[in-house]
Amino acid sequence: MPETGRRRRLLVLAICCMSLLIVSLDNTVLNVAIPAMQRDFHASMSGLQWTIDAYLIVLAGLMITSGSTADRLGRRRVFQVGLTLFTIGSLLCSLAPTLGWLIAARVVQAVGGSMLNPVAMSIITNTFTEPRERARAIGVWGGVVGISMAAGPLVGGVLVDSVGWRSIFWLNLPIGLAALVLTRMFVPESRAPRPRRPDPAGQLLMIVTLGTLTYAIIEGAALGWTSGIVLGCAAVAAVALALFVLHALRADEPLIDVRFFRSLPFSGATLIAISAFAALAGFLFLNSIYLQSVRGLSALHAGLYLLPMAAVTGVVAPLSGRLTGSRGPRLPLQLAGVTMLASALLFAAFDGETRDGTLFAAYALFGFGFGMVNSPITNTAVSGMPRAQAGVAAAVASTSRQIGQALGVAVFGAVVGVAGAASAHGATGDGGAGHGGGRAVVASAAFVDAARPAYWIMAGCAAAVLLLGTITTGRRAVRTAERAAALAATDTSRSPVTTA
Repeated sequence: MPETGRRRRLLVLAICCMSLLIVSLDNTVLNVAIPAMQRDFHASMSGLQWTIDAYLIVLAGLMITSGSTADRLGRRRVFQVGLTLFTIGSLLCSLAPTLGWLIAARVVQAVGGSMLNPVAMSIITNTFTEPRERARAIGVWGGVVGISMAAGPLVGGVLVDSVGWRSIFWLNLPIGLAALVLTRMFVPESRAPRPRRPDPAGQLLMIVTLGTLTYAIIEGAALGWTSGIVLGCAAVAAVALALFVLHALRADEPLIDVRFFRSLPFSGATLIAISAFAALAGFLFLNSIYLQSVRGLSALHAGLYLLPMAAVTGVVAPLSGRLTGSRGPRLPLQLAGVTMLASALLFAAFDGETRDGTLFAAYALFGFGFGMVNSPITNTAVSGMPRAQAGVAAAVASTSRQIGQALGVAVFGAVVGVAGAASAHGATGDGGAGHGGGRAVVASAAFVDAARPAYWIMAGCAAAVLLLGTITTGRRAVRTAERAAALAATDTSRSPVTTA
């Protein structure tokens, strides 16, 4: 790829960040709109979960393949296809007449989204060739996540209250179209010298595993955990996962080289990403429903309530990057685990959502922890890896984030499914006197009681971040990464190529 001037490189970075903004903003804005969608579509708790998880499952399943496809066909070309599909999917979401059509449109969005973030990171990596400049560019890229976290609840609240929930998808249209035009004008084309070959069998097994596992978790609450279809889906997920591992051990260039998991930092980063992002997705899902359907707040007021968490995340995220660069990933991960654990315990042990003081304290603590966790995940995943393996390691870490979010929504939503139905009938937002107010109090108590196990699960996720962050970041752990990388490098036919 030819060298470009500084201004051109900064413009490429801005274009790539636009793609990250619409994908990240879409998720945070959607959470605020969930109660409004529930009212319009008369949707069940499981239906609401699928509006989020259908997107996340497809995104997680296709992300690595989209990155390797871009290496082979051209990064700019695939990036443009992704922007086009994501923008079309957003338009279809805004026009969806039923919940089923909305979920289908979210799948279209996800196919496009899978071509944006990993491909944009490849474009940035190949545009900023000087290590220090590249590190700054990746820092800016990571900061956009904090911006979307901070802006999402507030922007979503304003749009839902003033125009309606469909308008949250309109927001993607001008940004997507502008990014598409600017990409055509200013982003140079690039390809990998030796792109990885497609792995359709591994791709199919990965999607089957994620889809059937998520279905079993989401529908288990409604159908019963011992129903034939739930047990059948769980069995299919287990078989598909076993076949995925066997296929990866035998294939020349598998979707994911399972030998990477002999590296403690890599395995730790994968589990930390799943745990932290499961906690985040479940946290946002529960609190968006609680604030609006139980407390009876408007979407705007719910966004304002969530703003302390998002604002703290936005401030802490760049500090985490600097701390990771100067001290390594262990301290940020430990701080993340401790503060997220404290937040979960405020809810699980002290019913923190019932008082504004403890509610805002829990939000700020969670925001601090999540702001700290994101930067060291990628750092830990690539720790000790040669550059040839680092891209795939980072891509797997990104995929793990999406898997964690999908599982978080599925598990947390399943735990509070009964309370969600009660709150939908009991608290209609009138906060009223007489019988309406009494029903709201009952619904609130039911929701708090049912949510308590979910917050204990969140505490377990936070404890996992703390424990794994301590165990998998030491010198001995890094040596296991070096041995795993050397083992993978002995078979040059299976040597991964940067795709993240």
